[in-house]
Amino acid sequence: MSEQARRIPADDLRAFMAQLFHAAGAPQGAAEVVADGLVEADLMGLRSHGVMLADMYIERLRKGSVSRGESATVVSNRHGAVVLDAGHALGHVTGARAMDMAIAKAREFAAGIVTVRHGFHFGAAGRYARQAAEAGCIGIAMCNTRPLMPAPGGAERAVGNNPIAIAVPTDGDIPIVLDMATSEAAMGKIRMAEKAGEAIPESWAVTARGTPTTDPAEAIKGMLLPSGGAKGFGLSFMIDLLCGLLAQGATGPQVQPLYGDFATPYDCSHLFIAADVAHFCDLAVFRQQAAAAAERIRTGARAPGVTGLFAPGEIEWRRQQDADGVVTLDEPVATMLARYAGELGVTAPFHESTREKRHA
Repeated sequence: MSEQARRIPADDLRAFMAQLFHAAGAPQGAAEVVADGLVEADLMGLRSHGVMLADMYIERLRKGSVSRGESATVVSNRHGAVVLDAGHALGHVTGARAMDMAIAKAREFAAGIVTVRHGFHFGAAGRYARQAAEAGCIGIAMCNTRPLMPAPGGAERAVGNNPIAIAVPTDGDIPIVLDMATSEAAMGKIRMAEKAGEAIPESWAVTARGTPTTDPAEAIKGMLLPSGGAKGFGLSFMIDLLCGLLAQGATGPQVQPLYGDFATPYDCSHLFIAADVAHFCDLAVFRQQAAAAAERIRTGARAPGVTGLFAPGEIEWRRQQDADGVVTLDEPVATMLARYAGELGVTAPFHESTREKRHA
């Protein structure tokens, strides 16, 4: 985190972000959905998927590579399978609709699978997996990105750090959701470090020549490293194929750089799967069993010095609870947002009283 930060009530930040995106050309409803998704990510500590992305979203809206439409077109609809063409609309909007359709198909056919071509960045994949879990379904969401990682032993970008999220219904307030990129670290985290002027761990990336680096700028020009080596590479490759080939959308280098030419559509592919638990077993029993399994993890034996064990998704949930409805923004992000507010004629909710020293 930078030397200074600003604490902003989430509701104020959400309303401000919606105003920014609307002023940049997004329909009001779509602007609100995107704002909610970005602020939620910040509350959960997923800052690489939070409001730090606003400059990229706004520039793409301005230059036309993100459509101002609010819906995707149905290309095909056969039993439990749907193909959508997002038309480069805002990914948070088309992603939520796609998972809604997958859930509806799952109610009828036990499982629903919705693929999306010509998609745009949809934020944190876990948002859509949780959407299904809250509806009593197992939820899976994934997407592809431009190539960012080398194959084992390779010296060029071969696959994206394609994310995948899986969530299951459970009792209680704490969700069970796996949300991961297939790289050791998400590119968004590296961009966040670059904006904050911070070094990155050596295990995150290599330079364009394939040498380790702690410089985020060199990492952005270079290659990410897959999580788990060949295993992470293989999983990412399969996600790329599932998303792109089923949708008959972009795969591999056909997906464009997210931070490249803002006038060129990103053009990624998405995949959403929902499986209705009630078609397989009693939903209430499933929820109880899932909650018991998570509790077994939490209460397991700990290694020396470890203060807590967590089931997947719990750490993010606890961060959101601890945030207590307040988002902390690094000063470079707040400065960027204030600059766009001035350009777009929107009042920023930043005041001197919201600024606090890092070590205050």
